[in-house]
Amino acid sequence: MDWIISDELGLTVGHLVGWGAASAMIVGGVAPYIPQYRQIKKTQDAEGFSLYVCLTLLIANTLRILFWFGKRYELPLLIQSIVMNATMFAMIHLCVTVRKKNQIIRARERIFTDMDRKYFWAWTDFQSYVDCMLVFSVLGAALTYLLIEFSPFVELIGFLAVFTEAMLGAPQIAKNHQNKSTEGMSVSMVIMWTCGDLFKTAYFVIREAPTQFWVCGALQVLLDIVILFQVWLYRHNTAAARRLRRGD
Repeated sequence: MDWIISDELGLTVGHLVGWGAASAMIVGGVAPYIPQYRQIKKTQDAEGFSLYVCLTLLIANTLRILFWFGKRYELPLLIQSIVMNATMFAMIHLCVTVRKKNQIIRARERIFTDMDRKYFWAWTDFQSYVDCMLVFSVLGAALTYLLIEFSPFVELIGFLAVFTEAMLGAPQIAKNHQNKSTEGMSVSMVIMWTCGDLFKTAYFVIREAPTQFWVCGALQVLLDIVILFQVWLYRHNTAAARRLRRGD
């Protein structure tokens, strides 16, 4: 009976496993940011989370979407990029709202149209982040449209997409090093990053994704391990900062 159903519907265990893995790729990509989002919302403190993480992922996934038009990779990876961009905008909106709320003295508004390099990606309104990515997306789409038949350009987009994503942990590493603490950063997020990146890299290899994908996936795992090392290295400073915040 199982064989008949499998034959009629074209379903196999392989199909089910493939669908499960694809679903995990889509959902698993955004899952690490749930504990970080909840932590920021609960503590009303966004200083421990680097918004450059959001910038890195927005650029990487926008480039990956453009890459799809030149080289049609698996659809779940495209959907993951769209979902991830929406998630990053949600994170930015929360951080901007919390930082505004925590201002004791109202600072001067900084917006994208000021074109002040000193305050790039440190604007005080959410719309500026949306405008910045809209400009990047439109320019990228126009360039891709013009050079879509030029294979080296398409491959370059693919490499830049996965390499940028691979460097995801770099802004957080820099933030932790600057603070000499990981207070405000969700350790659960980093652990989920590591597990997700290991799964993702294995998925790329098994599904024979373009070489750029799995090479940069391995680099991403390495950076995750560096952040986990920082958690151990700065554990005493983090504990002290946590006590200070609680007023102990």
